[in-house]
Amino acid sequence: MNTWKKDFPIFQKNPKLVYLDSAATSQKPKVVLNAMQYYYENYNANVRRGLYPIAEKATTAVEDVRKKVAKFINAKDPSEIIFVRNTTEAINLVAYTFASHNIKRGDSIVTTIMEHHSNFVPWQQLAKMKKSKLKVLDITADGFLNINDSRFKIQDSRFLAITHVSNVLGTINPIKEIIKQVRAVNPQITVLLDAAQSVPHMKVDVQDLDCDFLVFSGHKMMAGTGIGVLYGKKELLKQMRPFLYGGEMIREVSIESTTFADPPYKFEAGTPDIAGIISLGAAIDYLGSVGMNTVQKHERQLMAYGLSRMEEIDGITIYGPKDVEHRSGVISFNLDGVHAHDVAQVLGDMGICIRSGHHCAMPLHKRLGIPASARVSFYLYNEESDVDRFVEGIKKVKKIFGSKV
Repeated sequence: MNTWKKDFPIFQKNPKLVYLDSAATSQKPKVVLNAMQYYYENYNANVRRGLYPIAEKATTAVEDVRKKVAKFINAKDPSEIIFVRNTTEAINLVAYTFASHNIKRGDSIVTTIMEHHSNFVPWQQLAKMKKSKLKVLDITADGFLNINDSRFKIQDSRFLAITHVSNVLGTINPIKEIIKQVRAVNPQITVLLDAAQSVPHMKVDVQDLDCDFLVFSGHKMMAGTGIGVLYGKKELLKQMRPFLYGGEMIREVSIESTTFADPPYKFEAGTPDIAGIISLGAAIDYLGSVGMNTVQKHERQLMAYGLSRMEEIDGITIYGPKDVEHRSGVISFNLDGVHAHDVAQVLGDMGICIRSGHHCAMPLHKRLGIPASARVSFYLYNEESDVDRFVEGIKKVKKIFGSKV
């Protein structure tokens, strides 16, 4: 067992479990679970409302996590951090409150063929609503974005929505260089970065990248479900209208009018997921104790080992870059003559958890010419023995479906 696996109760309770679906959601270390339980048992109260001690403690805890998130991604100010439910809500917030007011008829919105539906469908629908154009950047044969295509399509565009890491191909897009190139051609463009698959796995610095917005989910980085983050540059957040209306996002209300609070609070209507926020802070502390460079190094070692073991198997097709330096901990593949769902079902019966389907990326699968794929994804708690059991499971799948190993 590796150094960190013992920190995750699910593996103590299920010692034979092989969990290779962390791109969908991660397992939770004991310190995160304890932090959530401690909140509920010791200072459960609503935030920004009560003047009694446990309410003040809860409010302080939430604001402390906001500061931790800002430091974790190197935002200039905690007020640039907005708590939402997940990456999807964060993207929709930007689409409804920023892009819908700044994109006009005939303008262009740019996204890519490798996007998760969460960073594709909102822009597709906004383009239809605003009668603007949706431009989609293609990929190369080895799974990288076509940067030459990018320069051509972006020079007259208003908005770029792009993923940092593909949840199918594992490709780590060179975002800093892409944004630099884009701004050189089109200084006025606004850039939203989907970092759901990068923030949990590598060091991300929003100031260094120079993105205008960045979004990610807590549940993919060892926090609880139901908590996500939207980062936005302060000057943009000040321009934006609220996404939801209600309690705790106002400064003053009269019968005639309402004055809204400053960011981030004007985007946080109602009671937040307080326990979820606290879990995110605990997850950041845990990842900080390990070190994000260590997390990425561990995953690269597993990917290198996994790719080498998978190449032993005849009839397997692996998608995305072959160089582990250019990909995160995701490997999508198909077996000749066996549907991805059948692969996942057989492995699941063996206690090996992988993903199958289109992974909320149907345009990319169509581009690849496949209806579905199987996907393994690694995190800190995985080890080479997990890869070995997975490979043995694939060999069993081939035998069941009549293929020669």
